[in-house]
Amino acid sequence: MNFLSTFVTFQNLHEVRRLCHWGPVIALSVIAICSTMAILDSIIWYWPLDTTGGSINFIMLLNWTVLILYNYFNAMFVGPGYIPHGWKPENQQDTQYLQYCRVCQGYKAPRSHHCRKCNRCVMKMDHHCPWINNCCGHLNHAYFTSFLLLAPLGCSHAAIIFIMTMYTQLYERISFGWSTVKIDMSAVRQFQPLVPFSVPAFAATLFALGLALGTTIAVGMLFFIQMKVILRNKTSIESWIEEKAKDRIQHYQTGEEFTFPYDLGTRWLNFKQVFTWSGMPKGDGIEWPVHPKCHQHTLTIEQLKQKADKRVRSQVQYRAVEDYNGACCPLSKGLQTFFRTPCTEEPRIPLNKGDTILATRGTKWWMYGDKILNEEHMRVGERVRGWFPRRCVEKCHYDTAASDSTSDKKVN
Repeated sequence: MNFLSTFVTFQNLHEVRRLCHWGPVIALSVIAICSTMAILDSIIWYWPLDTTGGSINFIMLLNWTVLILYNYFNAMFVGPGYIPHGWKPENQQDTQYLQYCRVCQGYKAPRSHHCRKCNRCVMKMDHHCPWINNCCGHLNHAYFTSFLLLAPLGCSHAAIIFIMTMYTQLYERISFGWSTVKIDMSAVRQFQPLVPFSVPAFAATLFALGLALGTTIAVGMLFFIQMKVILRNKTSIESWIEEKAKDRIQHYQTGEEFTFPYDLGTRWLNFKQVFTWSGMPKGDGIEWPVHPKCHQHTLTIEQLKQKADKRVRSQVQYRAVEDYNGACCPLSKGLQTFFRTPCTEEPRIPLNKGDTILATRGTKWWMYGDKILNEEHMRVGERVRGWFPRRCVEKCHYDTAASDSTSDKKVN
């Protein structure tokens, strides 16, 4: 009882609640279905355990399952690491370079961001992942990326098992017409399965094959996206900040040269910041090794400039010139708008021609802002904000001569 009481703490039970979410339920269900069907198909119908190859195949399937679950649960329960409540830098003068978080009642350390889902400031936050129901950040970035690598590999192995199972079991029943394809079926004919390959077994195998192929493609793409930012020692949020820095410099023609501070110069050095033999990343989540031209607060200073710029640009009103139904990927607004949709859980807001919006940020193809509502909606505290295609709006016209020169330019 003493052992259980020390192990099952309130914090542990709180973390276990992360499993009670649609993301982990779907992810673990896919893992369970693919793993179970691959093992059953192998030992019952395709490759029995009384052969050397069957035994090796069975061990590999178990190995994939264990490694996938190990990295998945570590990514979920180890967590990204959080900035302590009320944190402030040791040097009081450094607070001028940092943003203050009202929710956590402390300053945001370099590379940290506040997550509205977790309600905490997260160390080196990359994104909040619904599939692990947690943030991907400093402490669990390696576990999360390893999971993204192992899941497609395991599902690819399972998909091969499913395909070969259906082929071998239906070989005598269906004429495939593959006169040029010759597969040695002697090993299969040496044993009679205890359970016949019935229609339900075929349907379950086909369903598992669809899950395995879908997971391989979708999760494999996420793995390459993560490796792209890791090899540059960035996060997805920092890539976004860097893009906005270039936009700010170009907009104001300041002549600045923004250097991303955490790129150490080589992909190998950047890789070792996340992946280590101990499994724990380098650094304490507060201070970071930086580029020789930069210092600890290069990025936070840029964030403060962007925040000030956001306040200035939010005073500029845009008027909707095209209707938009709020679709995530609107094909009717052009291929670039369709393929460059923001990869975020933030909402899209539908627009009607004539609506007015205060835009606060944007990309080349999308903008984010608040829709100006009528007095009745404003009295009840309603607020509508989100993303919308940039081509659907144009800057409003102002009376001042200074703004007339730019008001006729439609935002493309």
